[in-house]
Amino acid sequence: MYSIIHKCVENVVVGVESTAHTLSFGLVEMNGTAHPSKSSLFRPEEGGIHPREAADHHSEVAAGLLSSLVNEYKLNSKNISAIAFSQGPGLGPCLRVGATVARAMSIDWQVPLVGVNHCVAHIEIGRSQTGCIDPVLLYVSGGNTQVIARAGDRYQVIGETLDIGIGNMLDKFARMQGIPFPGGPKIESLAKEWKENHPNANLEEISLPYSVQGMDLNFSGILNAAQTRINEGHDLGAVCWSVQEHAFAACVEVAERALAHTGKKELLLGGGVACNERLRQMSHVMCEERECKAFWPEKKFCVDNGTMIAELGRRMIQSELSTEINNSSINPSLRTDHTTIIWD
Repeated sequence: MYSIIHKCVENVVVGVESTAHTLSFGLVEMNGTAHPSKSSLFRPEEGGIHPREAADHHSEVAAGLLSSLVNEYKLNSKNISAIAFSQGPGLGPCLRVGATVARAMSIDWQVPLVGVNHCVAHIEIGRSQTGCIDPVLLYVSGGNTQVIARAGDRYQVIGETLDIGIGNMLDKFARMQGIPFPGGPKIESLAKEWKENHPNANLEEISLPYSVQGMDLNFSGILNAAQTRINEGHDLGAVCWSVQEHAFAACVEVAERALAHTGKKELLLGGGVACNERLRQMSHVMCEERECKAFWPEKKFCVDNGTMIAELGRRMIQSELSTEINNSSINPSLRTDHTTIIWD
């Protein structure tokens, strides 16, 4: 019975995510019910993500992923309300693949097209999945690290990284140690194992820069210093633990300052690094001390996924917002605060 209900969907928005290493198709029913995405992750054989190689991967897997989604949910022009896609920010070649696929779907099925802001989509899927209403968002991903809060008709960026995103820093450090992409989960497991074996560990033994500049952060110094600690002979697990403790503490400090500044009582974690259990724990402790609440969606909705694009598309369609084909060009530099918010 459950499988039948699961597959009989009506009035859905299909979302296409293609900002970086992930191509993903997801859907959300107009009543807000979200369904798991069909995703494929580009994993480079060596080095970091090359935009053109990632875009080639997206092009190769797009037809199969879309076919899987269509067949599972029996999608056709009669039960699709709109096609949403990531218009930016992101890697240009990757964004173009998703935008092209979305335009083709919109034209073929004769349904509205909605270009959405990838960063705002992380906020909206988090709100819909956790039930938080007006949070400060700690957005931690490969390409972004921002602290965001709604003010009027915008999600304002209160603080952000001045150099690289925290996920980028973790992946680069992992790559230097021969750990394949994505490196964050392996760093988390190494740090957890080392801490369990050294419960009385002191951060002063493996000190790293703690770079908070007002409401902003930077992570290049932590990255370079961590590699120096490895070169000095420190255990990899110990350095992974120190990297997490320093970087996450900086993020949580800025988030706490944003809560104090805005007077809001909810903290929402979003982005791929929000899957990290240590970051969640630190956020929870901070919020308890401030008599606030910390929220995070399931991990499948923290990482880049088509369902979050569909959720923002749903909110925009319900607000009578859509995108004409002539205005559907990508914007790799799109800012979080460039999008007007007219929904609750």
